[in-house]
Amino acid sequence: MTLPSEPTIVTYPDGETRGTAVVRHLAGRDDGTTAVLIDATPCHPVDAGWPDQGPDRATIRHNDAELVVIDCVVAATDGTELLTGSDIPVKKGTEGWTFAVAHIVDDGAALAEGDKVDVVVDDDYRTALSTGHTACHVASLALNKAMAGRWKKEVREDGLGAPDFDGLAIDASMIVENGSVDTYRLGKSLRRKGFIVDGFQEDLPLIEDAVNAALTEWVGTRAAVRIDRDGETLTDRRFWVCELPEQTVSIPCGGTHLKSLAEVSSLHVSLSTEDVDGTTVLRMETTATPVQGR
Repeated sequence: MTLPSEPTIVTYPDGETRGTAVVRHLAGRDDGTTAVLIDATPCHPVDAGWPDQGPDRATIRHNDAELVVIDCVVAATDGTELLTGSDIPVKKGTEGWTFAVAHIVDDGAALAEGDKVDVVVDDDYRTALSTGHTACHVASLALNKAMAGRWKKEVREDGLGAPDFDGLAIDASMIVENGSVDTYRLGKSLRRKGFIVDGFQEDLPLIEDAVNAALTEWVGTRAAVRIDRDGETLTDRRFWVCELPEQTVSIPCGGTHLKSLAEVSSLHVSLSTEDVDGTTVLRMETTATPVQGR
């Protein structure tokens, strides 16, 4: 069987949840499952480099067979072997490597290279994750705005001109259905950049109120959201764009999103802290309430 030499075309950035494609490669895995690589897919894969948004739920259909996609991951090959997930030793886009989307199924015996298949993504689950991812980005901007007065040095700014606390302090991010959970380390490296930790715990309720006030204002604008991208393949750069009243904001992002803030009736965050090995860790839980009947 021939390893793929062209990157996968991805349609999920445009919101697609259906697609017809051709099987390029089938690879048996050590656990008995099969990795199915096709030329184009609407199915969003998890990226081991920044696994904030998990894989879509989907099925692959061919003739009378319907294969459940139990996982969907980024795959790569240098022409000698196919690697997936954290086994990939290079960054996406590395010269000499082809990057693709691997759809993992229990048994790929019903498929052969060259077969035409239909890929169907679970619409409801995709929408819930897209809602959560959009909420995550908007909340990060609101958090940056609320933290703007806690810097004594100039640092890089976000798309609205506020110091980029989210980008400088982020430790982990997880997109969930209709929400997200983000954690930030307020450690020595952040303090050296100029972030003021003194009084942070006492000010936390005020910071939370400021974040939620900004979110309420922005949701009320029903701002348009879109994905801009440099091309159609998995390795082309993609950007989340939101047309907020202050100005249009662009953030690099490989996930899926809503088309507008009009699709949610509210966004709300809860902030809390904990001590982890002597370092204060801020936890932001963001919840989005979808518009009823959406």
